[in-house]
Amino acid sequence: MRPVRRRFSRGNRKPLRQLATGPVVAAAVLAAPLEPSGAAEVTAAAESEIRAAIENWRSAFNARDEQRVCDLFAPDIVANYQGEPERDYPSLCEMLRTALRDSETTYLYSVKIDDIAVYDETAVVRLVWALEIEKAGKRQGTIKEPAIDIFRRQTDGSWKIARYLAYPASP
Repeated sequence: MRPVRRRFSRGNRKPLRQLATGPVVAAAVLAAPLEPSGAAEVTAAAESEIRAAIENWRSAFNARDEQRVCDLFAPDIVANYQGEPERDYPSLCEMLRTALRDSETTYLYSVKIDDIAVYDETAVVRLVWALEIEKAGKRQGTIKEPAIDIFRRQTDGSWKIARYLAYPASP
């Protein structure tokens, strides 16, 4: 068997160049930006719409607006909250509306969005909800709820939560 260097004589290095070209092209493709030009503007617009949807929900919940409290959720939502049964749209909305009807208890949500990653028609949002609870005029405390919300763009162009996973933070 001949050594490798003799297989590619000095006069014919084309096969060697072809071997080297593949990894160079692959590296160039991997190093290229993942978003085509113009995609940054689309991503920024989606992030802004998602932030607005979250804020609209927070405002509706805090105002005890039963008509709008379910607007953030897609009809096919799967909602998971640690220690609670999995909920679909009807059961989630009923739970929220029941909480809003409780005249003895006041719930106020605030939210801190850690990041939003948009992937075409889907977005993943890492955030922390904080729920302040007051019963009969006495503050009961605040529950911090780290969460992952998966948004999906709906046919009407709105962004709604299709899946979420939330859990109370350890004290």
